[in-house]
Amino acid sequence: MEILTQIKDYLCQGDDQQVLQLVIKAIQEKISAKEILEKGLLAGMNIISERFKNHEIFLPDVLLASKAMHAGLEQIKPLLIDARVPSLGKVVLGTVQGDLHDIGKNLVGIMLKGAGFEVIDLGKGITPEKFLEAAQAQQARVIGMSALLTTTMPVMQKMVLLLKEKDLQGKIKTIIGGAPVTEAYARQIGADAYAYDAANAVEKIKELIKV
Repeated sequence: MEILTQIKDYLCQGDDQQVLQLVIKAIQEKISAKEILEKGLLAGMNIISERFKNHEIFLPDVLLASKAMHAGLEQIKPLLIDARVPSLGKVVLGTVQGDLHDIGKNLVGIMLKGAGFEVIDLGKGITPEKFLEAAQAQQARVIGMSALLTTTMPVMQKMVLLLKEKDLQGKIKTIIGGAPVTEAYARQIGADAYAYDAANAVEKIKELIKV
């Protein structure tokens, strides 16, 4: 459908006004919210994610595309709820206690929403207890933790230990990332996954919950 291709293309260009107008037009033309979401908005964000991963575009481009996606999403949200279109799953995100860097985490949140996940972003300076509380309250299947300071990395280990202690390891999965974090560290502390960037985080989370 041509209009869905246009939504996808304008989203890739980061043109939120055009995306907004086209989504409104698509709704008037009785195209289902699910189709607008999957073949227009998410299809565009998938292209953006791929380009970002391949270093063909940069952070400002991703943010513009994200703004365009949200402009369209606001229009179809009520229709999606009516049609009961399920999200891919819920993910709790946060920068760990003692750390206030959140650019990477915010980008992961954008990419996850763009892929169809529901994101509960707790912000920065989050304790293991807060992560767990939010995950249980929201019935989220994944907790994503970010750190930029080596001194705050042990909080990630505390989170894994807390899940073990509560007998929730495996039921709630953990993924970690951030500049000083490595695959080896994730293995060492028993985290379920490590992501080196935002696009990789989406892939890993899909694997964790088998989407």
